[in-house]
Amino acid sequence: MTDLNKKEYLNIAMLGHKRVPSREGGVEVVVTELSTRLAAQGHQVTCYNRTDGNNCTGSGDKDITEFHGIRLKKVFTIPRKGLAAATSSFFATLKVAFGKYDIIHFHAEGSCFFMWLPKLFGKRCILTIHGLDWQREKWKDSLGSSYIRHSEKAGVKHADEIIVLSREMQRYFLKNYGRETIYIPNGVNRPVKVAPELIKEKYGLEKDDYILFLGRIVPEKGLRYLVEAYKQLKTGKKLVIAGGSSDTDQFEAELKNLCAEDGRVLFTGFVEGQVLEELYSNAYLYVLPSDLEGMPLSLLEAMSYGNCCVVSDIPECTEVVEDEGVVIRRGNVKELRDKLQSLCDNPQVVERYKGTAADFICNKYNWDTVAEETLCVYRKQ
Repeated sequence: MTDLNKKEYLNIAMLGHKRVPSREGGVEVVVTELSTRLAAQGHQVTCYNRTDGNNCTGSGDKDITEFHGIRLKKVFTIPRKGLAAATSSFFATLKVAFGKYDIIHFHAEGSCFFMWLPKLFGKRCILTIHGLDWQREKWKDSLGSSYIRHSEKAGVKHADEIIVLSREMQRYFLKNYGRETIYIPNGVNRPVKVAPELIKEKYGLEKDDYILFLGRIVPEKGLRYLVEAYKQLKTGKKLVIAGGSSDTDQFEAELKNLCAEDGRVLFTGFVEGQVLEELYSNAYLYVLPSDLEGMPLSLLEAMSYGNCCVVSDIPECTEVVEDEGVVIRRGNVKELRDKLQSLCDNPQVVERYKGTAADFICNKYNWDTVAEETLCVYRKQ
């Protein structure tokens, strides 16, 4: 086997994401941020993209073959729930097994089912766990959940190293598998705040006149709690729910039906670019009342824009905000309503959180550090 410490530049393959460049989910953001930095250092990075479409995205040209020094390759994908991840992971794993790669970096549990194949050829395989995907409601009591659980076990068995994004995830793998993992959290870039121009034109939104949720429209994000709590608020501030569904169109329709009689609720669909920046820059509050997370990138981004953030008390959120955000008990609609009402009634408290959030989060999490620590994992013997 090649001594990777003696090799100046590595040939790296990434798989398990949907597409890069893209903001379809946290995995795609992580792969993009990590790959571009490794490529800028001179390493050769190839990302294996799915060929199926997805209603979460609005980004870019699907036919591009290079992005900021990253090589982009497509793999055959069956565009159906439960089959897209499995088929794309199989064909990507097949390609990397026979490719001249030093490192195969698998992202997310569902990509690991066929990890044994590149291991047969002596490839060094790294796995990043972005969350326990088999717990997500869309896979509940389904073959998808069973497939992901088996993939998780395959990753534990075959991966040379496993990277996790939270301390809670470290405890999970040690308790359930006796497997040591490496903690490397996500990063964040320090943004420049922008005035409300496009969001004013498209949605009639002004600075500080809305409460923002931004993420995938999936049940585990706690959106049912948020809608129920918001409908009881006495406020003129709108609720903006920004994001696309992820094989969860029925759930999105359910949410819209719950809000049908409340004209203060706005669904924007998937957002990116200037609209995304403006939504983060001008929100009064950001809310993430999740039941389940890996490490919520949207929360890091919201804080980097200097937002007052309200989150559930799951470890993956409280590890991020520490004392710099407002925490409510998971699934407690009454507590969420009361905290939101109090914050709407007391702007000075909101401003106090806003005054410290950006420096706190940008000093705590950094993508350049993530890239350097990941490179150390690649070279670890």
